[in-house]
Amino acid sequence: MPIVIYVFSLCTFTFGLSEFVVAGLVSAMAEDLATSATAVGSTIAAYALGAAIGAPLLTALLLGWRERTVLLLTLAVLAIGSLAFAWVGQLPLANLIRFVIGLGHGVFMAVAADVAVKRVDSSRAGRAMSWVWLGLTLALALGVPLGTLLGSLWSWRAVFVALGVMSGVSLLGLWRLMPREAAPALPTGGRLATLLCRPLLAAASIAMLVSVATFSFLTYVSPFLLQVTRGDVGLLSLAMLMFGAATLLGNVLGGHAADRFETDRCLQVALVLLAANLGLLYLGREQAWAVVLLVGGLGAVFFAIVTLSTLRLLGMARQLAPRATGVASGLSIAAFNLGTALGGGLGGWLIEWAGLGYLPLAGATAALVALLLLSYQAASAKALQVPVRS
Repeated sequence: MPIVIYVFSLCTFTFGLSEFVVAGLVSAMAEDLATSATAVGSTIAAYALGAAIGAPLLTALLLGWRERTVLLLTLAVLAIGSLAFAWVGQLPLANLIRFVIGLGHGVFMAVAADVAVKRVDSSRAGRAMSWVWLGLTLALALGVPLGTLLGSLWSWRAVFVALGVMSGVSLLGLWRLMPREAAPALPTGGRLATLLCRPLLAAASIAMLVSVATFSFLTYVSPFLLQVTRGDVGLLSLAMLMFGAATLLGNVLGGHAADRFETDRCLQVALVLLAANLGLLYLGREQAWAVVLLVGGLGAVFFAIVTLSTLRLLGMARQLAPRATGVASGLSIAAFNLGTALGGGLGGWLIEWAGLGYLPLAGATAALVALLLLSYQAASAKALQVPVRS
């Protein structure tokens, strides 16, 4: 693998920690800012919204720039934004800063994934992609628990100072190790037209449904475990540790499977496993150890699908929009972030309408809809002779 791909892992770890660590610091931030935990939670939504907008739209607008320049710029946004967030005193300003960092996050992930796949031969594309996502999975598995601990023992602000420093180190590493390249020549209209390409939008809709399936449950995993499973805080911590650790496994398995087998078939199997996992969570919702293991399984399957789905979109883009593959990668990032927000909304509505216990069934339904949509798209692509293998 080119060394720059390993540097991408450090960069995505920093971005991933920036996105996810707030969830573990909500209470400390609410107390410090003299506001409610719900209000602080809006900074998470602001970040996700920024990533959803930045990934496809800004990536398209910046596609005429050198990839190296774009990546360095997004890391600078993360470094400066993290330090600014560490000193913020008002919630509206905090939301604005998180939104801007989210814009940078979306662009970085889209461009880095595209660059990694283009710098290796097709037989190693899956492994290259898994290295890019590795930083995010490590952020979930290790970074968030350590960041939460640091925030509780010292200060949540110290976490974001550390993030600013880590971002600076990532920037320097990328500046030294990523080779310079010529800026691609592509009219702005051509870049934006990629966002409206129907096959790519249809493929992105599967990624969105996967996030809806996962986060309609995961957003409310805490009350589910405490009230439905009747576990304690220790069981909840164990379940989240299992989820984070399993994302590492899922990321690796997804990348290796994509290199050995046909991408659509791998994705179909993964969607079946996602629906089955969520269905079993409903059936075994009162069995503590079963729920813990299944939450871990959810993390593995979800991140395998993240890798597979992004590779599928990039593979389609190489056939349909070969000069704008970064925009296709951005569509995938946006779809997952949009699905995260929609999943949380769907879960909240279902809790009010039917109760916590039915959350896994909503997720399983969304996963089955994604499977049906994938099967239809694959059949249509085959009829039109549009390759979708990455």
